[in-house]
Amino acid sequence: MERLTGTILKSRWIIIISVLLITGILGYFIKDITIDSDVISSLPDDDPHASLIKKVGEDFGGNKMGMVILESQDIFTPDVIQHVRQLTDSIKVIPGISSVTSLTDIIDIKGNNEGLEIGMLIDAYNLPENQAEMENLKERVFSKDMYRGAIVSEDGTATIIIFSLQDDADIQSVANDVTRKAESLNLPEKLFYAGSPMMVTSIASLIASDLIRLIPIAFILIAFVLFAGFHSLRGVVLPLLTSGIAIIWVIGIMALGGFAMSMVTNNIPIILLAVGSAYTIHVLNRINQAKDTDRREAIILGMKYISIPVILAALTTMVGFVSFIFGSYLTMIQDFGIFTALGTLFTVLLSLVFVPAVVGVLPWKSSNNKNSNTSGKRSYLTDFFLSPLERMLQKHPKNILIVWSILLLISVAGIFMIQRNVDIKSYFKEGNPTRTAEEIMAKKFGGTKPIFVLFKGDMQSPEVLNTMIRMEEFMKESPDIVTTQSVADLIVEINDALGEGRVIPDDRDKIEQLWFLLDGSEIMRRFVSDDLTEGVIISKFISPDNEAKKEFGEKMGRFIRENSTDDCTIEITGMPFIDIAMDRSLMRSQFGSLSIALLFVILLVGLVFRSFPTGVYASIPIIASIVILFGVMGFTGIPLNMATVLVASIALGIGIDYSIHVITHYNQSRKEGASVSYAISSTIGISGKAIVINVTSVSAGFLVLLFSEMVPLQYFGLLISLSMIGSGLGALTLLPVILILTSRKQPTNNS
Repeated sequence: MERLTGTILKSRWIIIISVLLITGILGYFIKDITIDSDVISSLPDDDPHASLIKKVGEDFGGNKMGMVILESQDIFTPDVIQHVRQLTDSIKVIPGISSVTSLTDIIDIKGNNEGLEIGMLIDAYNLPENQAEMENLKERVFSKDMYRGAIVSEDGTATIIIFSLQDDADIQSVANDVTRKAESLNLPEKLFYAGSPMMVTSIASLIASDLIRLIPIAFILIAFVLFAGFHSLRGVVLPLLTSGIAIIWVIGIMALGGFAMSMVTNNIPIILLAVGSAYTIHVLNRINQAKDTDRREAIILGMKYISIPVILAALTTMVGFVSFIFGSYLTMIQDFGIFTALGTLFTVLLSLVFVPAVVGVLPWKSSNNKNSNTSGKRSYLTDFFLSPLERMLQKHPKNILIVWSILLLISVAGIFMIQRNVDIKSYFKEGNPTRTAEEIMAKKFGGTKPIFVLFKGDMQSPEVLNTMIRMEEFMKESPDIVTTQSVADLIVEINDALGEGRVIPDDRDKIEQLWFLLDGSEIMRRFVSDDLTEGVIISKFISPDNEAKKEFGEKMGRFIRENSTDDCTIEITGMPFIDIAMDRSLMRSQFGSLSIALLFVILLVGLVFRSFPTGVYASIPIIASIVILFGVMGFTGIPLNMATVLVASIALGIGIDYSIHVITHYNQSRKEGASVSYAISSTIGISGKAIVINVTSVSAGFLVLLFSEMVPLQYFGLLISLSMIGSGLGALTLLPVILILTSRKQPTNNS
């Protein structure tokens, strides 16, 4: 390490210039980074429900449907109908829109004296103007299942304009155009925007807003903490500089590789800012401890002591992040694991190579200066926290152990109260327009969680069409299904309008004749494939409750098994089924990633220290803090979701660093002949200072997420901060107590 540090100091200008050059190049590519908050695109291809929902989306446009909700006291007035037509016409001309369905642009099937009439529900060029015409329209709408609760709410206070996107359309661009067009009309009614394209775009907007707002705030908070701890400009600038460079490198590489920021990976800058500064904090703290020598010797001595624990701390942190690659259901979580691990690697390399190089060219003041730490002047941190803490550890180790035991017992009870939540709606704060739109859709239109039942067979076969009708009737027995739509419904409507009853004709030739009347209609593209070998039932699921989704899935599974034949195969998918898979994956991911991280951390620490018990000792404080963390989640009702499922493994990877620094310093002191008491005192006084500064800066960085516009990220920031405080306190209290109690029978030397 001494030779390596010497080489770094000799090549310091080459290192500094190279780092700045790489930063400039990768920073240039950040402009190409995109934001993709679409959960569908992050679903694994090997999951049957995920692959099927993608197929349905590609073949029938089901995954790219948005809604504009128009809310008024009464939809059935001339002014409102006129405004619906304006909205419909405005949305139709937006590039990327393939079709629009609304009250003023929807098919209507009815019989008259001359036979059958298939046209539009409302003549766009002859809108109803008087009360009588409005009453006739209202009666017609509420008499048809394809309108009532599907296009107009049951209470007549809301209607929706549904639009589908073309396969190659830019979702966010189209969604933004829809919003701009609608808002430019300045309609008096309330407008809300729902559906997958609108929600994806809203989340992307929130992600961009968070990145722009929160990163500067995090920099300022961490800078304040660093200045309070180091009382020097370099103590502020260098930790932030290394973190900032690592963030630029990671995002630049993501942009170069074609990876997008998501609702999970948008945490990476905050995490690297908090984590990356930690390694530089420890490096600077150790170099400062050797300031009674000249610059070169101080850097070499400091790096000699700190390099191994910093490398080990980085490796354990990377293990925590890499664990997300295994067993994660969403690819966005896997990407998160890859790039946070990569960013951690960058930060540790910068801390061990770039920071010594920079210190090697900065002005140097030796510790014989009157302001140095060894001049007799002590800090508030030492006087009011570290020294009292050290005395308490020496005098009352058993009492401290009892307190921790009580906290753990209480927390275990809270673990059994943890809830899980995979509903994307919960990402938005109460009162957020997107969340309000989702609530209106659930209350008045059966929700926005689509369900697709895919039929493969001859779509003009009476048997297949009758099976579709039976399936729809069976689905409607569920309280969470309000409406269903399929080509079979249209055939029934036409047959009824001809006076043949609301049934599917038994004769295939008759079905072909009815089909001819629908041929070329836009609505048919949503329900059947061009070759008429596939058809789909489209529905929506209301309840966010996972148990209701599981029960519905089991019922549908039984029906499908009983009604599938060689001539008609049936498959079902949709967001409720994806939610169930995601819910299962939350538990698998939580226990899987945590187990992998814990196992590797114990083995890694034990291997480096050549002692398995040391690996176990190092993990005790962080395990305790994670148990308390889960207890807090249970008691406070913070759910396990796509963001909070990351917390435990991240907390393990980061929090173990504090234990590593404590054990490293303690073992070094003991090897140099110090007594247990002196070794603990030295560890708390020197490494304890860096740990407190580190915990405070990391916690401050993550607490910035409390100002996020997305609720799970607020929880994520709060929980990571709590876990850092818990693991820091564990490393400074629980671990020393264990070391004291297990070392009492060992021979001691005076120091």
